[in-house]
Formats: sequence, C-alpha cells, structure tokens
Amino acid sequence: MVDYRTATAADVAAVLAFWAGAAENADRPADSADAVRALLARDPDALLLAVEPDGAAPPGERIVGTVVAGWDGWRAHLYRLAVAPDRRGQGIARSLVGRAQSRFAAFGAARADAMVLDGNDSGGTAWAALGYTRQHSWSRWVRPLDRTVD
Repeated sequence: MVDYRTATAADVAAVLAFWAGAAENADRPADSADAVRALLARDPDALLLAVEPDGAAPPGERIVGTVVAGWDGWRAHLYRLAVAPDRRGQGIARSLVGRAQSRFAAFGAARADAMVLDGNDSGGTAWAALGYTRQHSWSRWVRPLDRTVD
C-alpha cells in the first residue's frame, strides 16, 4: 500500500539514494544533502514522497516516488518526478502530481510547468499522459552560479 507525505530532514539520505537510481540525472547539477535540506527549510511541504512498507524488521518504509512542487509566489514548478522502476505504470506519478496540483491550486496558481530534459523520452511520455504539453515557444536559459555575476 502506497502512502503519500511530505519529506522531512530525516528523509534526505533516502531521497538522494532514490534519485540516484530512479531519476533522470544527466545534464543537471548533482543533488546534494545540503540542497535538499535547504529546500525543506525554505518550503517544508515542497518535496512530496510516495512511500510503502519496506518489509524489514523493525518496519520501515521505502520511497517509491517523489516530486518537488515548487511555488515561488508567482509560478508553480514541478521537478524531480521519479517513480521506482518496479512501480512504474501503477498510478504513483499521477497521484504525486495530483497532490502537487492541489497544493498549487490552494495558492491560487493558474498553471504548472514541468522541467523535462529533451532526451528524456519516458519522462515526456509520462508528462503527456498527465495532460501536460511541450511548450515549443520557450527555451530555458541557465548559468552556473559558481562565480560572481559580471
């Protein structure tokens, strides 16, 4: 049985381990414990988890899905939607995104966007199945912040 909840600081290591095996990790900065803790400190409800009992003794839980539902006060952004490979196709992504969309609606957001790498075909397929469409008229511009801005 899958339960849904927000992540806590106690989940950081498990989230990072989950993303290492279940998420798209190419062409993006590496995740870090500090970054996840900073996300949780700024917005404790932004990282949504799908968890199930892990079958261990004492009982624990296994993360089987995640999504970051980022709200900056202006726009609603979805990141790091990932589902365990052995649990894909079972509605976990749909439930996570539905919860994220409900969170955004409570803030008054009019739409949400999802960040998907162009080569991530399975990600594109999943987002399309959730009713999202690729917006061809926009491009994302990025700059690493490892140096001062000129």
